[in-house]
Amino acid sequence: MRYLMFVVADPALAAEADPDADDLTIDEWLAEVEGKRVIGDRLERPDAAKTVWVSKGEVLVTDGPFTESKEWIAGFDVIDADSLEDAIRIASRHPQANGGKLELRPFWTDED
Repeated sequence: MRYLMFVVADPALAAEADPDADDLTIDEWLAEVEGKRVIGDRLERPDAAKTVWVSKGEVLVTDGPFTESKEWIAGFDVIDADSLEDAIRIASRHPQANGGKLELRPFWTDED
């Protein structure tokens, strides 16, 4: 099953992070999940975002994200996992798991 994994930056969690010798670097994590990670990348900070919508036929654009938050999506990965448990294991090994958050969402299927 495929999952979209949002890499969430959270300054409060980053301040409380307890670096561990077992924490992986991003390169180590990428090597570990080779064959399970379909694609992924980092994203610019929220102040680079544009929110776009259409109202009464007019295209409207505002600066910044659509919600105000101290957390932001710093990146994403698409994971091809054997199960939810496998996806959780993969997420838990990501460098951002210590000092950030990872949100897993399964892709929509016709069975949903």
